[in-house]
Amino acid sequence: MPDIFSEDTIAAIATPIGEGALSVIRLSGKSSIDALEGFFKGKKPLSECATHTIHYGTFSNGSGDLIDDVLVSVFRAPRSYTGEDSVEISTHGNPIISQNILTCLLKSGVRLAEPGEFTRRAFLNGRIDLAQAEAVCDLISSRTDTSLKGARNQLNGLLSRKVNELRDILVDIFSLLELELDFAEEDLEFADRSDIIARLDRLTGEVERLIDSFSFGRVFRDGVNVAIIGKPNVGKSSLLNYLLKESRAIVSSTPGTTRDIIREEIVIDGILYTLFDTAGIRQSADAVEAEGIFRSWESVKNADLVLFMNDIQTGIDEDMRKELRAHLESRRMITVLNKIDIDPGTAIDADIKISALTGSGVEGLFSVFRERVFESKIYSEKSAVITNVRHLDSLTKAREALRRSREGISGNMSGEFIAADLRMAEGSLSEIIGKTTTDDVLNNIFSKFCIGK
Repeated sequence: MPDIFSEDTIAAIATPIGEGALSVIRLSGKSSIDALEGFFKGKKPLSECATHTIHYGTFSNGSGDLIDDVLVSVFRAPRSYTGEDSVEISTHGNPIISQNILTCLLKSGVRLAEPGEFTRRAFLNGRIDLAQAEAVCDLISSRTDTSLKGARNQLNGLLSRKVNELRDILVDIFSLLELELDFAEEDLEFADRSDIIARLDRLTGEVERLIDSFSFGRVFRDGVNVAIIGKPNVGKSSLLNYLLKESRAIVSSTPGTTRDIIREEIVIDGILYTLFDTAGIRQSADAVEAEGIFRSWESVKNADLVLFMNDIQTGIDEDMRKELRAHLESRRMITVLNKIDIDPGTAIDADIKISALTGSGVEGLFSVFRERVFESKIYSEKSAVITNVRHLDSLTKAREALRRSREGISGNMSGEFIAADLRMAEGSLSEIIGKTTTDDVLNNIFSKFCIGK
């Protein structure tokens, strides 16, 4: 990644590779408007055009050969996405056209943008904070309406406002403590210790609420991995086919039909579920089937939920249930009794009873999904929720520093030590929004972006 204070003018194709109706080339930097001189011909020079205006014209190469009719959008600093002078060139969606235009710009001295460099400049120029910058990446990669809404909330600053609110309270507290240190000889107390403890308790509670929201936010962003496991012919593949409304997996009365993991995705109530239909668990001398069974157990380790499928005719496989319970938290395993179309009045105990053939009970299975994934936690669209491991780490460090500072007050420690812990807590919160962030962290974040964003 180039120097973060680089004043180079950068360019990149911002639309996906391939044919389409339109293609967009973006430029940003102090020379982005001047860079089109000699290439773009419209009613008037772009240097005379006002910000946030669109201009029709032609784009020709250095020899004067026409490349395409284009629309050029002009955005002047500081009211642009990056906070710099910026231009977007809309062309017909043939990749040859957009590549030829980009080549002309690069030959004129414009540099090809690095991944995420436009958004990185928006962050460095104060247009957005770091949490909002990360939300841009999440917004692009969202795969459900729910994850899209969560990314949109973060981009709108919901999390950032909450973090800044907590930072302001911390700054107010340790400022009073540090003021006391300036008057140490007068033995003055500007901050009542019982009041500080009460405020720290409220702060710690808010931080813990954000930490607790991670499991909820991660589900919204990344979805839920569900392994469907059980002995052969208990209906694993039939359930997969029913959920997908298509014959994705082979269903046969012959044991061992499924020999490898079948992976499919489905959206239920706005949550992405990745389903893994696994090989039936049994002893097998067949090398291929044995490998499939090994992979079945591996999928259990990586699953958020495990559907332990059983056949109503053979009952619950207690040996397998015991083995699963030895490796799983109870909430992660859902014991499913299938084929209730054969015996709907069975007294066999299970978490849910279904028929993968008729679909009976499947809606109830979805309810169990929600209960196990979210437990009793409920967050509204107006709640700040974290979805990022980096944020979780920063909040965890902030919580520990807050706890140390409270212990320090209870132990009548010097205000200097208490203030130091509070500063550490504030610094950890500042990492989330990028008030204090190393170049390595920035490079890691923005390297995950696509080029052109």
